[in-house]
Order: sequence, then C-alpha cells, then structure tokens
Amino acid sequence: SGKSPDIVAMAQAARAGGSLTVAITNTADSPLVRASDYAIDILAGPELSVAATKTFVNSAVAGLALMAHSTGDDKLLAALARLPEHFRKAIACDWMALAGALETQKSLFILGRGPSAAIANEAALKFKETCAMHAEAYSAAEVMHGPLALVGPGFPVLALAARDASEPSVADAADRLASKGAAVFVTSNKAKSAQRLPHVATGHPLTDPLTLIVSFYG
Repeated sequence: SGKSPDIVAMAQAARAGGSLTVAITNTADSPLVRASDYAIDILAGPELSVAATKTFVNSAVAGLALMAHSTGDDKLLAALARLPEHFRKAIACDWMALAGALETQKSLFILGRGPSAAIANEAALKFKETCAMHAEAYSAAEVMHGPLALVGPGFPVLALAARDASEPSVADAADRLASKGAAVFVTSNKAKSAQRLPHVATGHPLTDPLTLIVSFYG
C-alpha cells in the first residue's frame, strides 16, 4: 500500500541523509512514493485475496529487475523475461500431498536457505494469515539444532530448495528430518527419503525461489 509508517519514515530518513531512494509499490499515489526520489509501480492491480500474493511476487520481480538493470546482469534479465511462462507451469504444480499431511496438524516448519529462506518466511506468514496455523521458517543450516527437538513422527515440514548452491544442504536436511519420522516435503530431486514435490526450474538461482512461492500459492 505504501502507507506503512515505519517504511515511510525509513525512506524519509534515508533521503534526508543524502541517499537515493526508490519506492517499489502497488499504489502510485502513496506516502512512500512521496517520500522517495523515484518510484516503481508494480502494476499488480487490486489485491483481492485474503492475504497479499501477487503484490509479493511482483515486488520481488521489480526488485530483481532493478538490480539486473543497475548491474548490467544480462543473464538475470533473460531469466526475468522467461518468468511468465515459468509461472504458468508453477501454478499448475500439484502440492495436494502437502495439504493432506496438514489436516490434523497444528504446527509445521518451512525450510529454505539463501534466497529461498525469504520465500520460506513468506510461506510461513501465509499459513498464519490464511489458516491460523503455527508455522515457523528456519534456515536449513540451523533447523538441526534446537528446533529439531520439536520434530516427531508425522510432524510436517516443507523444504523449499531452489536450483542453487544451497540445494544439496536443503535436501540433506529434509532427508534427516524424514529419517526421524517427520512428514517432509521438498522441492528437490536430490532428496532420497523426503517426499518430492513438483517444481519448476527457471535456469537462474534468483528466479527459482519465485516459482516455488507461486506453486505454494497455487
């Protein structure tokens, strides 16, 4: 919305300190836009869902596009251009097996690492907002420490692995949790015992996580 007071105040402070500020928003005439030097309208249209989905995806795409253009990253620009087709495939992925495992549960873990850690946090937020379900996002590098004590037979875990350097570690964490009897679902073909979910590879490690959240929304 571009109206969150804390974000607007941060933009104002940054601009007052001499920083160049760019607002990424779905509301062209908003306090955040007025507080910033430049604005990118993500053109997502009215957000009609119970929780924001398309605005999240469009904001992430806009941020990646800004980074790609500012750094001259042609590979990322090409990956972004291919995203519409990848999104069409991602939303058709069937994750109903995960839904079935959640029917009698009250909590779950969502794992990620690297860029997919941000997507894990977004998925956890959506579980809380739309399902009133306790969901905690963890890095796959950290979950095997304290959080492991909460995992028992049937405990649901969603491991979001992108095609990047972190994929082997996410798949390994998924398999280790599955070995303890947890109901683990992972978006990686590298997993051996966790249940694999269908996923769409985009050919770039920074756009892969976006197809994962689209499949999750779908």
